[in-house]
Amino acid sequence: MYANVFLLTTSQGRLVVDTGTVVHAPRFLRLLRSFRPDSLLVTHAHPDHAGSAFLAARVGLSVLAHPLEHPALLGQVHDLPYPAGRPGVGRLVSRAHPKVPASALRAALPGQDVLGWEVVHLPGHTAGQIGLRRGGVLIAADAVVGSADGAHLPRAAYNHDHAQALATLKTVAGMDLREIWPGHGGVLTAEQVQTRAGRVDR
Repeated sequence: MYANVFLLTTSQGRLVVDTGTVVHAPRFLRLLRSFRPDSLLVTHAHPDHAGSAFLAARVGLSVLAHPLEHPALLGQVHDLPYPAGRPGVGRLVSRAHPKVPASALRAALPGQDVLGWEVVHLPGHTAGQIGLRRGGVLIAADAVVGSADGAHLPRAAYNHDHAQALATLKTVAGMDLREIWPGHGGVLTAEQVQTRAGRVDR
């Protein structure tokens, strides 16, 4: 659904992480009806990850996100970084997307347990970007992107704070992980992320 959407099942319940774009809303709604999650966690408010979050709210699910992402999810701010260098277009894209009602939003804070997964703050791509960690697995959102040739960062123009994004990547590289599940692309190994983090800061 353009961005990766994760379906997590533990003994404590079922969780969906991210939604894909609003273009994929019919598919996401079918997913909600078949998987029947207990709640949705949005890693960050960009439309490719939260474009269909309104549907989760519409079917009665709580939408969990870091409080710093709430204003964008509610439609109170419209500061999308893409298309790169065209903030006016980004504002239009943001305004065009359906929003999550305040009654459905819940805070997901670093260290919090969400159905057996630990919330991890991964700032840089956005100020309130979060991931989830369990055992040796990290759902990393857009703190790192997977591709055929390894791990990458989103373009600097797409990061709220590129220096912070680099610092977060190094933090992830220093974690004791077996697998990293990025917001885009396939599963990454710890070695792939460490290799990217060890490159020149760019």
